[in-house]
Amino acid sequence: MTKKRILVTGASGCIGHYISEALIQNTNHELYLLVRNPNKLQVDTTARSGITILQGDMQEISKFSNLLKTIDTAVLTATSWGGEGIFDINVFKTLELMNLLNPERCQQVIYFSTASVLNYNNQPLKEAGEIGTDYIRSKYDCLHKIEKLAIYPKITTVFPTIVLGGDDNKPYSAVTTGIPEVTKYIDIIRFLQADGSFHFIHGRDIATVVQYLIDYPPQKEEPRRFVLGQSGLSVNQAVKEVCAYLGKKIYFRIPLSLSLANVIIVLFRIQMAAWDRFCMKYRHFTYAHPINPASFDLPNYCATMSDILKISGVKGGK
Repeated sequence: MTKKRILVTGASGCIGHYISEALIQNTNHELYLLVRNPNKLQVDTTARSGITILQGDMQEISKFSNLLKTIDTAVLTATSWGGEGIFDINVFKTLELMNLLNPERCQQVIYFSTASVLNYNNQPLKEAGEIGTDYIRSKYDCLHKIEKLAIYPKITTVFPTIVLGGDDNKPYSAVTTGIPEVTKYIDIIRFLQADGSFHFIHGRDIATVVQYLIDYPPQKEEPRRFVLGQSGLSVNQAVKEVCAYLGKKIYFRIPLSLSLANVIIVLFRIQMAAWDRFCMKYRHFTYAHPINPASFDLPNYCATMSDILKISGVKGGK
């Protein structure tokens, strides 16, 4: 493979850690890792030559303008999850960074969005732009604005579904930290039935896909938008698999209806944002043609509920 100059933003985040580690260990590309606080970067940046830590913030991305003109591939994982500057970072500074790249030199931009902005058919979900959280609305806005950029034909947009990951040397995703806690309530959960479905993907599998896309960028006529996820899983199937792993039997199941949920919300005066209420009604967060390492004949690290539980340190039952 030709040696490339690669920029990774958000390198100290959960996904950023996995991508940085994979590129350090498996390639000889020249890496530029952008982080606000280098102390939070736990990957071994001394493992080989050709690794440069860029201390900085998306707010001041213009100070790297000379370097950005020389970048061959930009992997943009940096994101703001909330707070005052969320639209500035997730939309305007992200667009500014893309505009600072040289469209003649840069071969590919891998931009991280979120599957929450898409509907079942992988098209923009209008409710995401109207009533989504600030984070979701910022990603929805950016998705539309990048279409006007000179570098747009070279942008590969990835839409992660539920992200898992984290270990002693990497920050945990929000979902991963809650898994051991949820299994404590399996004796109640196993007797409930819910209508819903989802995908998940582990940070290590995201890194495998990103490394592949760096080495084999989509060609002119090929798709440039990919939902990242393992095969869709119903909530009931997920509970069944968790019970099998823990050695718990399911004797019967009580259906949880939307009307019952609404009664509970009214009775207990639960305050719900418009987006949360929409998600309750929407229920099936599954997408067309999700991709994962197996899509490229590469090994999957975390493909099943059992894999999730093992990786999360949950002990199996008899």
